[in-house]
Amino acid sequence: MKRFDYEFPVRIHFGQGCFEDSLKQELQKYGKNVLLAYGGGSLKRTGLYDCIVAMLGEAGKTVTDFGGIMPNPTLKKVQEGQLLARETKADLILAVGGGSVSDCCKIIASPPTPLQGERGVDSRAIPLGVVVTASGTGSEQNNGAVITDEEKKVKGAMWGVFADFVILDPDLTKTVPMKQVISGAFDTLSHCMETYFGHPHTCNLSDRINEAVQRSVIKNLRAIIANPDDDFARSELMWASAMGENGILKLGKVTDFQCHMIEHQIGAYTDCNHGQGLAVLHPILYRHIYNSISSCARWDATCKSASDKFRRWAQEVWLVQDADEGIDFLADFIREVGLPTTFTEMGIILDDDTIRAIAESTIITPGCCKQLTPDEIVEILNECK
Repeated sequence: MKRFDYEFPVRIHFGQGCFEDSLKQELQKYGKNVLLAYGGGSLKRTGLYDCIVAMLGEAGKTVTDFGGIMPNPTLKKVQEGQLLARETKADLILAVGGGSVSDCCKIIASPPTPLQGERGVDSRAIPLGVVVTASGTGSEQNNGAVITDEEKKVKGAMWGVFADFVILDPDLTKTVPMKQVISGAFDTLSHCMETYFGHPHTCNLSDRINEAVQRSVIKNLRAIIANPDDDFARSELMWASAMGENGILKLGKVTDFQCHMIEHQIGAYTDCNHGQGLAVLHPILYRHIYNSISSCARWDATCKSASDKFRRWAQEVWLVQDADEGIDFLADFIREVGLPTTFTEMGIILDDDTIRAIAESTIITPGCCKQLTPDEIVEILNECK
């Protein structure tokens, strides 16, 4: 894709090589104090950290570091960032990294709520800019965040601010390991499927666009594995990630996201990599749902429309005729790109008590074509072990 700018309310700068001039342009719009937020050590190892700090210095900014944002950001980390942003009177939070960093910062940037009799709190949102280095989550496109409350053992949604601007430069994805690129791309595919199988099941324009995005992810993930220097494939995967979460595919839909809800609770009890966890769950979950629909004693219009949607997905995305084949092709694709097919492969051992706790605490989503019970989730998780 050619380079472009787009605003919807997030202002997007997209294109290979757009990073430096886009960031310089944006920095002119904000005050002096910048909270620079990032995750682990890759930002510094690759030299990108030094580059950004130099650019901030040239723009006359005072920089406060906020590093160490973990893959499953915790409520405690959010609160640490909120305190730091207030203390430094941040005029801009600049989040650099993947979905975990932007998730954390969307809540940090939100207007604070007075706690324990606190008075005189600045109720303004802090401007937020996001530089994406690890695409896949599409987190930078919306105001939702997935935060883990470690004390309550709950990993769930919080709502914060939309980013003021986002920089999507495919070249920056070369700063993260290929394993992370693959995991992120599968997260994009998962987002598309989770939207696609929501209500209504009758095909509409949003779903037709969605089918094209899914095909693009599959094609370009294969291409980038074959050639990590394929800049076109990196570009396509980065924009597919944005499309998965910028709202376009969700127009007119009640989304599913049942697989995400299960994986979130696995992440609340273990250190589960999000994209890999979804890869383990999806084929087994879809087989369970499709078989349940197909064997339903009370075959009604809802069962028929859901069954038809699985069949259409198999035909339009995987280019096979039957829904069962489509699910098999999804499972084969996961193995092909080197993603795990069991939690044991990920080093995650789930005992019976943990599985039951995960199942009992998983949110059941209204958009899923099969309303799961905790017992069914236990069955699915046991099959995923």
